[in-house]
Amino acid sequence: MPIDPIALTRKLVDIESPTYQEGRCGEFLSEYLSGLGYQVERQPVQQPELGEGIASGDRFNVYARLPDSSPTVTLSTHFDTVPPYFPSSEDDTYVYGRGSCDAKGILASQVAAAEKLAKNGTPVGLLYVVGEERDSAGAKVANLDGHGSRYLINGEPTENRLAIATKGALRVVLTAYGKMAHSAYPELGESAIDKLIQVLHELQQTELPVDPEIGPSTLNVGLISGGRAPNVISDAAEAQLLIRLVGPSQEVKTIVERVVAGRCTVEYKLELATVRMKRVAGWETMIAKYATDISSLTNWGEPLLLGPGTIHVAHTSEEKVLKSELLDAVDKYAELAASLM
Repeated sequence: MPIDPIALTRKLVDIESPTYQEGRCGEFLSEYLSGLGYQVERQPVQQPELGEGIASGDRFNVYARLPDSSPTVTLSTHFDTVPPYFPSSEDDTYVYGRGSCDAKGILASQVAAAEKLAKNGTPVGLLYVVGEERDSAGAKVANLDGHGSRYLINGEPTENRLAIATKGALRVVLTAYGKMAHSAYPELGESAIDKLIQVLHELQQTELPVDPEIGPSTLNVGLISGGRAPNVISDAAEAQLLIRLVGPSQEVKTIVERVVAGRCTVEYKLELATVRMKRVAGWETMIAKYATDISSLTNWGEPLLLGPGTIHVAHTSEEKVLKSELLDAVDKYAELAASLM
């Protein structure tokens, strides 16, 4: 009996698995794929040193292949999600819930496609990783595990269009330092917050690289912290930025450091490369303005990017995926994998 990707999506969504707490979902996947006859391997991924309760329990990637097979094509996506969690529900048109489109619905469609391909005598590998939403830690572990394939079909929400490029990502932490003083006598201190705000303003006014096909680089100030109290001149302040790259990161680093001009310290916490991918005749294409695990999975073959759902509702309280796209994705993954083999 064919796998129902809609029902499997709901089962996966109903297992809460924010980044760093993916263990229960990994257990389910391991058992589920083993039950389908796959040889399943767990690839342990180390927990980072974060606050208590943020990173806890075992976490691991799940790699599966049929016995005695050496897959030419690997289907892959991630099963960690962003918070906050909310469980699955459905109506006649959509499946709702955290991870429904990013990326548990994709995973369900891939498993159903793999079963369809296996019945036609063309088995594929399945690689499901943790940590994509934060630092691609799972993908980096998978890239060193000794497995691989000739082609990697990665899953992210592309509305079932084939992506021909993905933007990269550069996570930047700026820290400004000053001197504390009583706020009634600002001349006796030096405000780290004022210094940081000035740098951020100048960065937002600075032109970043533009690619004629992929589009412009974009900069988001995602987090700001600092200061002691309203009546104290701040002695430290920090901002975390995410820059979407359209080319080599060094060009952007040079711009950032030129604008900062020594007024803040600059740390680069994450760097994912821009990736260009080939066109396939007959497939509708798109540009993914987000970064993916692809740049960290270079040993898994030539990459392609395809998946049901729209990125516009990922990471929101309205996350959902069209049931019709989940079903269509089964055929599309099977068709694309078969054409590559």
